Amino acid sequence: MRKSKLSKTEKYWILYDVGNSAFVLLIATILPIYFNYLASLSRISEVDYLAYWGYASSLATMIIAIIGPVIGTIADTKGYKKPIFTLSMMIGVLGCAALSVPQSWIIFLAVFVIAKVGYSASLIIYDSMLTDITSSERMDEVSSQGYAWGYIGSCIPFLISLLIVLFYENIHLSLSLAMTIAFIINALWWLLVTIPLLRTYQQKYFVKQHKHPVKESFLRLKRTFQDIKKHKKIFLFLLSFFFYIDGVYTIIDMATAYGSALGLDTQGLLLALLFTQIVAFPFALLFGHLSKKISTAKLLQFCIIAYTCIALYAIQLNTQWEFWFLALFVGMFQGAIQALSRSYFAKIIPPEKSGEFFGIFDICGKGAAFMGTALVGILAQLTGHMNLGIAAISIMFLTGLVLFQKIK
Repeated sequence: MRKSKLSKTEKYWILYDVGNSAFVLLIATILPIYFNYLASLSRISEVDYLAYWGYASSLATMIIAIIGPVIGTIADTKGYKKPIFTLSMMIGVLGCAALSVPQSWIIFLAVFVIAKVGYSASLIIYDSMLTDITSSERMDEVSSQGYAWGYIGSCIPFLISLLIVLFYENIHLSLSLAMTIAFIINALWWLLVTIPLLRTYQQKYFVKQHKHPVKESFLRLKRTFQDIKKHKKIFLFLLSFFFYIDGVYTIIDMATAYGSALGLDTQGLLLALLFTQIVAFPFALLFGHLSKKISTAKLLQFCIIAYTCIALYAIQLNTQWEFWFLALFVGMFQGAIQALSRSYFAKIIPPEKSGEFFGIFDICGKGAAFMGTALVGILAQLTGHMNLGIAAISIMFLTGLVLFQKIK
C-alpha cells in the first residue's frame, strides 16, 4: 500500500519551496514595477525598460548556467551538500534584502543579478535533495506538493508587501521606504522557513571525499558530459526540457514587465498574478494526485501542449481582462510542468550524482530562459512590437514536445 502522509523530512523540504517562492513572486510582480519607476526617473523608454529587464534576467541565468553544474557536482561530495546550499541561499536572502538600497536603475539591476544567482544556485542543490528525502515512487507527489505550497505560501509575504507598496502614502511612507520594508519582509520569510530544513537534512546519497574535491568534481563533470549521449533517455529529456521550459521561465520572468510595457493597470497586473498563485495551488496538487494514475510522461506532454496554446494567446494580448484570462491558464499548468519535470528527471538519474545531474538540468532550464528573455528584448527593440517576441516562444514549446515524444 502506498504511503500518503508526508514525513517530517518531506515537509521541511517542501517548506523551502514556500520560502524561495516569495522571492520568485517578488521578481514576477513588484520588482519589474519598481525598476520601471527607477528607469522612468532616468527617462528610459518603455521598450528599453523591458529590454534592460530582460537582459538582466538573461545575465543572471547565463551565470548560473555556467557555474551551476560545477556547484552541483561539488555538492555531491560527502558532507558538502548542506554547506553549499546554505551559502547559496544566504546570497539570495541577503541580495533580496539589499535590493532596497540602490536608487540607480543600473545598480539595482546589478544587485538583482547577484540575488537571482544565489537563489538559482540554491535551487540546484535543493532539487537534488529530492533523492535524499523521499522514495522514487513518491517523487511526483512530493515535488508537486512543494510547488503547490510554495505558490500559496508565498502569497502571505506578498500580500503584506503589496499592501505596503500600494498604500505607502496612506501610512505616511515614501515609495523608497515602502519598497525597503517589502524586500526585508520577503528576505526574512525566505530565511525563517528554511531553518527547519537546515536543521534536519541529511545527505543520503553521495560521492566519497577525495584529497582534491574541487578538481575531482571537474573531472567527474567532464566524464558525465562525455558519456551523457550514451544515456539516451536522460539526453533526450534534457534536450526537450531545454526547449519547453524556455517559455515557462520567460513567461514567469517577463509577465509583469510585458503587461506594464503594454500600459496595463499596475494594480490589476499585480492582482492577476496573485490570482495565478492561488489557482496554481490546487492544480499543482491535482497533477501530483493524477501522477498516481497517469504516467508522468503523458502529463508532461499535456502541459507542454497547454503552454503552447498560452503562448499563442499572449500574442494578441492588449487588455486587462485578457491578462486575467492568461493568468488563469498559466496558474493551471505552471506548477505542474515544473514539478513533474523535476520529479521525472530525479527518477531517471543516478541518485548519488543528483547534484551533478541537476546542475546539468539547470543548464538546460536556465540556458533556455536566457534565450527566451533575450529574444523578447531583442525582437522588441528591433521591431518596436513586443508581441513578436512572445510569438517566437511558442516555437520553443513545439520543439520541446517533438523531442519529448521521441523518449521511449
